Amino acid sequence: MPKMKTDSGARKRVKVTGSGRLRRRKAFRSHLLEHKSSERKRRLGRETDFSPGDARQVKRMLGR
Repeated sequence: MPKMKTDSGARKRVKVTGSGRLRRRKAFRSHLLEHKSSERKRRLGRETDFSPGDARQVKRMLGR
């Protein structure tokens, strides 16, 4: 049986913590920032966890 390949797109975008949690960046922080409030931009700058359903799928993409 062949080896399972890691999804290279997921590998670049997801960080796995020491305890095994998956962290990701939030969307809507790349452009059109002028009309967004400072509070909103700060909040979008933080990393966050995946929702449980997405985490299961991303773990498979990473070969975990």
